[in-house]
Amino acid sequence: VWFWLSNMKCVILVAGHSTRLEDDIKQDTSGEFQRLRNIPKALLPGPDGKPILDQWWLALTAARSRFSDIYLVTNADRYKNYERWATARGFPRTNIINDGTTSGTGGIGSVADFGLAMRSKNIDDDVLVVSGDMLFNPDSFDLDAILEFFDKQDGDLACHYEMQPDEAISSRGIVEVNDQHRITRFIEKPTSAQETQSRLASVVLYCYRKTSLPLIQQYLREHFAGHPSFGTLMEWLTAKTVVYGIKLPDHFDLIGSVGLAEYRACLAGTSPQQAIELQAPITKKAQARVGLMGNPSDGFNGKTISLSICNYWAQATIEPSSTLVLERHPLNDPTEFGSLADLHAISRQEGYQGGLRLMQATCKKFFEYCREHGIAIARRNFRLRYDTNIPRQVGLAGSSAICTAVLQCLMSFFHLTDSDIPKPTQPAFVLSVETGELGINAGLQDRVIQAYNGCVYMDFSKELLDTQGYGNYQYIDTSKLPSFWLGYLADPSDSGKIHSTVRQRFDNGDEEVIAAMAKFASFTDLARDAIVAGDTNRLADLMDQNFALRREVYGDACLGQANLHMVSIAHKHDSAVKFPGSGGAVVGLCRNPDKLQALREEFESNNYVFAELLPNETSSHV
Repeated sequence: VWFWLSNMKCVILVAGHSTRLEDDIKQDTSGEFQRLRNIPKALLPGPDGKPILDQWWLALTAARSRFSDIYLVTNADRYKNYERWATARGFPRTNIINDGTTSGTGGIGSVADFGLAMRSKNIDDDVLVVSGDMLFNPDSFDLDAILEFFDKQDGDLACHYEMQPDEAISSRGIVEVNDQHRITRFIEKPTSAQETQSRLASVVLYCYRKTSLPLIQQYLREHFAGHPSFGTLMEWLTAKTVVYGIKLPDHFDLIGSVGLAEYRACLAGTSPQQAIELQAPITKKAQARVGLMGNPSDGFNGKTISLSICNYWAQATIEPSSTLVLERHPLNDPTEFGSLADLHAISRQEGYQGGLRLMQATCKKFFEYCREHGIAIARRNFRLRYDTNIPRQVGLAGSSAICTAVLQCLMSFFHLTDSDIPKPTQPAFVLSVETGELGINAGLQDRVIQAYNGCVYMDFSKELLDTQGYGNYQYIDTSKLPSFWLGYLADPSDSGKIHSTVRQRFDNGDEEVIAAMAKFASFTDLARDAIVAGDTNRLADLMDQNFALRREVYGDACLGQANLHMVSIAHKHDSAVKFPGSGGAVVGLCRNPDKLQALREEFESNNYVFAELLPNETSSHV
């Protein structure tokens, strides 16, 4: 029984006379493929033992509410094969179209077969066209995502995937896609890499607007004699109308004319279900950070220098699962307590916000990002968990570290790369999770350093953010850094911080706050010069100036007495000191290393935690 709720049509093309694979099977002497003789390519079994065409039929029927009719175009030689296939699967025999060609006459071309379907079935609606003999991984294919993306666009849609290293661009139609997901260029089987740097291969999986159908008919009238392919059509069409691109999460096999070697390789490969079951868990780690200079101006279009540290980290682990599961952390997301007094003590110190909400919000935002940016991720479930040793509520970027680790896990699990979510935009993604989804007041600094690692100079000027969507990020050689130390509150619930009005004053144009943020930015430029020059004393003086300006702008009540006490201890031992984040911790630089031990002992005698920092030097090019 068919229940159609949409006017969109679908045309499955299986009318080709590609005899290479059939000839190879006939000539094979192993006997392994004897039973497959005279079976058309689309009806050959895939790795799961079912006909390749069944994959498409299952995908289309799963989205059946999107189509008012599904048609199948074949040739005279194979019409009876597909009629039998249709009868066994409840496909209407009246929806099978015979193009009348035989192996003796040769085919009319895939575009002409589509034109035949349009004429014979009076198609005048949006239409999905697929090549029914391509093999794909059903566990990494989401037709709904493709159709939803098509619904949001004002043009046609071409699907593409990232080619495998052993695939030649000369075997495929290659697309170039801009930041708005529009295909700016379609090159049918380029002869060399000089023609394009892209390795995004298009497949015969296209969505056309009804307004584009007259253009396709015009193309057919002008090029029918050449038996045109969809590749040559798309080269022509992208110059005539708007065509968007959506990236598929996996490659396709058995495209076009293939032989027995390619088919055998597909059958020998691990089946989709086995691949999921055998996939090892993926673990990604994001380090804590300390703001060395310029903060808190990162939230006010300023400049900062931030350092990724090895001491503290958050990590996330993702693995395949039959259902999607977010595991709560036994310590950070407690649901059982020893007593009401135990609940009170934990809630007082840890608050009510664990990491579970961070995982959930990151997953939600990841799904939305892929939907909005033309990435059709696989329909795969997973189990996701996190762990962290970053002290809470001391301003070391613990929340953003969890979000960053989860994002990296999701990208790996769904086979996304930095070309899908560019590294400069990943910090903005994590920030949107925290500010937009969870209402956490935050700036870009933490997310930038956790995406890049190492030591990074960051310029968040309004002009840069408005024009390119992210700041200017430059690495600083960590080998040029002096040794830093960290002190933080063992009980951050007693930090004494109160709400600040600095953001409101900045937004209202308060000249004092605006000037202060510009001053923080100038400290950052001077600090970078000092680091490069190896001038540790100059860097120490700038750290003290950074803290003094923060104290002047925010006031002692906002900074908290415990934080101020840690600063006073540092100054007593001739150490420069400032806040590495929002408060609850201080980062320092000893002018006299011989005083470091005495400094440590006084911190610890006052129940503060003290650690010497280990820079995380892992980095990649900005």
